[in-house]
Amino acid sequence: MKSHNAITDVPGIRVGHAQNTEALTGCTVILCEAGAVGGVDQRGGGPATRETDLLRPMHLVEKVHAVVLAGGSAFGLDAAAGVVRYLEERGVGFDVRVARVPIVPAAALFDLDLGRADVRPDAAMGYQAAQNASTDPPAEGNVGAGTGATVGKIMGIGQAMKSGIGTASIDIGGGVVVGAIVAVNALGDVVDPATGAIIAGARTAQAGPIRVGAADYFADTLAVMKSLVGRTALGFASRGNTVIGLVATNARLNKEQTNKVAQMAHDGLARTVRPAHTMFDGDTILSLATGKKKADVNIVGAFAAEAFAQAVVRAVRAARPAGGLPAVPRQEALSI
Repeated sequence: MKSHNAITDVPGIRVGHAQNTEALTGCTVILCEAGAVGGVDQRGGGPATRETDLLRPMHLVEKVHAVVLAGGSAFGLDAAAGVVRYLEERGVGFDVRVARVPIVPAAALFDLDLGRADVRPDAAMGYQAAQNASTDPPAEGNVGAGTGATVGKIMGIGQAMKSGIGTASIDIGGGVVVGAIVAVNALGDVVDPATGAIIAGARTAQAGPIRVGAADYFADTLAVMKSLVGRTALGFASRGNTVIGLVATNARLNKEQTNKVAQMAHDGLARTVRPAHTMFDGDTILSLATGKKKADVNIVGAFAAEAFAQAVVRAVRAARPAGGLPAVPRQEALSI
C-alpha cells in the first residue's frame, strides 16, 4: 500500500474538514464507522472536551465511531452533534436495543481571538465535515480545526504566529501503520525536534520579515517565562490555547493499550512544543486502534510519538498568514 504520510494511511480511517475562512474557525472529523477501540490522554490545564471519560479503562463502551477536533472553544463542541446525526442516518452506533447511539468524542481549541468570536463550529459544520470525509490525504494548514490556530502567545495574540493542522504516518513493518493528525494552537513555540531551534512562535516587538536562524525574531517563550519568575505577570498571556490531536493505528490493541498509546504520543508533543502542558493549554490527544494486526504496544506507542511530532511540525509549515498574523514563509517552510 502506497504511503501518503497522512493519518488516512491507517486502514479504516477517513478524514473531512469544514471551515469558515472569514470567521477563521472550523472543524475536522475523523471517521471510523466500523468502530475502533478508543483511548485518550489529557494533560493541559484548560481542556474543552466531550465524551472523553468513556474512553478510559473501566468504562463500558469500548469502540467509538468518530472523533471531532474543532475550533470555537467549548462552543465548538456542538460540531459533534452534527457528526452524531450523520452516523445515525447511516445506522452506525452503539446498540442499545431501541436505537444505535454513535459514539463521538470531541476536543476543541480556543480560536475566538482571531477572526470572529461570534461564529463557531456548530452541528451543521460538523455534518458537512463528515460528508467531506474521505481516505484521501487530508489538507493541512489553515483548514478544519486548524483554520484559526496560532502559536507563541506568551505576549498576547498580537505577537503570535499563524499555525494550522498537520498530519503524518509511519509504516512500522508487518503491515502496521501509525498515523497522527493535530491542530496546533499552543501558548508556547514550535521547535525542530532535531535541533531545538524555534520554527514558529512568539515574536519580538520589533520583529520584521521572518529570517531562519535570526536571533532577534523570536522572543523565545522559555526565556520570557524565566524573566517572570517571582511575578504574576503570566496573567497577560493568552489563556486560550490547546494542542488537540489524534493518533491511530491498524494494530490490534485493547482499551488499556490504546490509552497507553495516547499517553506515549504526548512525548511527541513535548518534543515539538516548548513549553507543553501548561495551565493555559488544554492539550488533549485521543487514540484509535482500528485493526487486527499484531503489534507490541510499546512499539506502537513509540512511533505514535514520532508521528505526532512530525504532524506538529507539518502543521506550522503548512500554515498561511491570516488574521493579521504571519506564518512561516513557504520557501523557508520547505527548507526547515
